[in-house]
Amino acid sequence: MTETATRMPALFIGHGSPMNTLESNRYTQVWQRMGQNLGKPKAILVISAHWYIRETAVTAMAVPKTVHDFRGFPAELSAFDYPAPGSPALAERVKKALEPLNVRLDQDWGLDHGTWSVLAHLFPAADVPVVQLAIDSTQPPAFHYDVGRRLAALREEGVLIMGSGNVVHNLRTMKRDDARTPYDWAERFNQHVRSHLLERDHLSLIHDYQLCESSRESVPPHDH
Repeated sequence: MTETATRMPALFIGHGSPMNTLESNRYTQVWQRMGQNLGKPKAILVISAHWYIRETAVTAMAVPKTVHDFRGFPAELSAFDYPAPGSPALAERVKKALEPLNVRLDQDWGLDHGTWSVLAHLFPAADVPVVQLAIDSTQPPAFHYDVGRRLAALREEGVLIMGSGNVVHNLRTMKRDDARTPYDWAERFNQHVRSHLLERDHLSLIHDYQLCESSRESVPPHDH
């Protein structure tokens, strides 16, 4: 993983509904164009909101399974397969980069829909090795920021790093009848995050987002 490679970006993509896997819409069309413009990475490291556990772990199998971690969707979606290879070598590289943090090399999980619903459009051939890194639910935002900082060197080795979630994610209060009119608190929180990112004020975003009143409605669990 250390030979000369093209520096790859770090992405955060709001994956939305799993149905985006099968649909062509304004979101999936952007993902398709993005994949065409990125070029082919040597490997992909994904941090998906749907692998939210009480430890740090990384998928380390050579052939990860396609995890269908949802209910109530059409059979076509449940049958969808994204047969990308894994990369035990990248998993080891992630483990080493995060030392002395204890990182478990996982052989059970695979690729969940936070990963394959997006990659199905970015890299539809499923010919790029993919590894998932779990989100440790016991840790504060500063911990996750530090993990990202320590993994950034992988970009120089041709590894595309992708976070997959949503800035606003509250299924209990989601509007299904008029999606064009967002809640005021959702707009406020989205703008709160956006302004800090544009100002590159990462530390303020890390330390005060839970103090923001609109965050309690926008991200009641912090997985996404």
